[in-house]
Amino acid sequence: MSTSDTGQRLPIAFDDHVLRQLAGDFSEQQLLWLSGYFYGRYAAGSGSDLAAAVAQVAPAQTTPAAAGRRLTVLYGSQTGNSKKVALQAVEAAQQRGLNATARDMNDYQGRELSKEEVLLVVVSTQGEGEPPVAAEELHRFLGSARAPKLPQLRYAVLALGDRSYLQFCQTGRDFDERLGKLGATALAPRVDCDLDFHADARQWIAAVLDVLGQPATSAAVSIKRAPAPLTTEAYSRHHPLTAEVLEKIQLNGRGSTKETYHLELSLAGSGLQYEPGDALSVIPTNSEALVEEVLRATQLSADAPVLLKGERLRLATALTERLELSTLSRDVLERYAQHQPQPKLRELAGATQQLQAYLYGRDAADLLVDYPAELSAQQLVDTLRPLPARAYSLASSLLAHPDEAHLTVGAVRYDAHGRRKQGTCSCYLADRVQVGDSLRVFVERNEYFKLPQDPSANIIMVGAGTGVAPFRGFVEERAERGASGLNWLVFGNPHFTTDFLYQTEWQQHFKRGTLAKLHVAFSRDQTDKIYVHNRLLEYARDVYDWLESGAYLYVCGDKQRLAATVHKALVSVVQLESGASLEEAEAYVRALKKQRRYLEDVY
Repeated sequence: MSTSDTGQRLPIAFDDHVLRQLAGDFSEQQLLWLSGYFYGRYAAGSGSDLAAAVAQVAPAQTTPAAAGRRLTVLYGSQTGNSKKVALQAVEAAQQRGLNATARDMNDYQGRELSKEEVLLVVVSTQGEGEPPVAAEELHRFLGSARAPKLPQLRYAVLALGDRSYLQFCQTGRDFDERLGKLGATALAPRVDCDLDFHADARQWIAAVLDVLGQPATSAAVSIKRAPAPLTTEAYSRHHPLTAEVLEKIQLNGRGSTKETYHLELSLAGSGLQYEPGDALSVIPTNSEALVEEVLRATQLSADAPVLLKGERLRLATALTERLELSTLSRDVLERYAQHQPQPKLRELAGATQQLQAYLYGRDAADLLVDYPAELSAQQLVDTLRPLPARAYSLASSLLAHPDEAHLTVGAVRYDAHGRRKQGTCSCYLADRVQVGDSLRVFVERNEYFKLPQDPSANIIMVGAGTGVAPFRGFVEERAERGASGLNWLVFGNPHFTTDFLYQTEWQQHFKRGTLAKLHVAFSRDQTDKIYVHNRLLEYARDVYDWLESGAYLYVCGDKQRLAATVHKALVSVVQLESGASLEEAEAYVRALKKQRRYLEDVY
């Protein structure tokens, strides 16, 4: 199309010869960019003609040297967040004319580092300082004597983590320090991101690319896109979906020592999508009792005005809805120490082992009572960290329950340091949320804890307590899709009569054949305690045969009490059934993880 002097669009036909003349000697990369550029102009309804468009492009053409500069974005991800950031970095780099590619640490060989020129590392940390499974080998290689000297390498690190852990972003720190020790030059200081990492990640990408010196092309700013439809990604911590509670059922029988709830939420009209294996994050509020304890400890008025991210609130509102009170972290203690004159608190903040012991089981009220300080309402707000959402594995399939999301939540209650404590979100859902109420939620994608793409593949699911939640969704999904692969569930809890979560459903699946094997371990129903790892050892021959035939094994639950013992049992299974040595069996299990056939969703 072209435009007349009156601004009307007139049809014009281009033959191949004309287009070749217009394109001139543009490189393949520039031609690819132009195709996107013109489509963007067309989609935005631009009135400028072709000549004007080409004129706009000309100043932004990249030099051959810049276009050929190779940049690798290396990511180590457990749920997919690091991968998401890495792909954003690649897109931004390509818009600046850089030859950028994303590589998964799981598939990256350490010796390739010596060939890299520019390396961006995006890596998460699991729990207390451990690398994600995908990053384990490269992390180990960098710390070994085999790691090469890297004087030619320029690099930058973005670390993803959770400040509630003492070893916050430790894996990212490790990569940063080891690359530096090997002679590589940092392009920019490492950035450590908390749970809400999106803004920091965007700034890091822009800052690093600015250091590389390549200006953004018109593609980065000129293409106008229509607003994307409201999908799963459109809902977030800052823009949650308000979902009505349709059902709430306590799953445990009378007399159980556990308190587990099944909740069903409406997604009707939201457009929100999820897959089995994903998590639903719930934005909770703090209990009134805990807020009162904090106010009593500080002797501050509930009505005191405070400013939080530009919004003026009552102090009680900020403490109830916006700030973390039930969990202490190092950064909170360090900020509080600036207002507290006792040197003992500052010493505690700098001593990792003692700090870990102090933080365990304590909340904001404990800190305020243990180390009293005169704080203004605004100082208190500035000291505390934002209240994070809590993620729960989805316990449903959208195919089986259209427009619904189901959760399995165990209420956390315990006594510590002279006070009764409770889990912020679990007890919010257990005590203060009823049918008809609404929750603020959004989906957290877990890219790797997913069903096999091959519907004929067999799966072994190992879960204890609420760790059974994702497997309910797994079996529902495979049943709805008519998958031919066999499903085997190994489930554990204290007692058969009170703690067999979703018992009727599992039995129905077993009768229909959508659950081929069902083995349970109720630890307190006999003198000798039996756990899920004992069942794996008991049926070692079947476990090994399934794995040898290509089965996938999934583990969901407590990291230390469940995942660690299952891992150890699996190594023993391989030893027993294959005759392998301990080292060979451990290598076999590591290979399963690397192939992403041994997958964990642990906490």
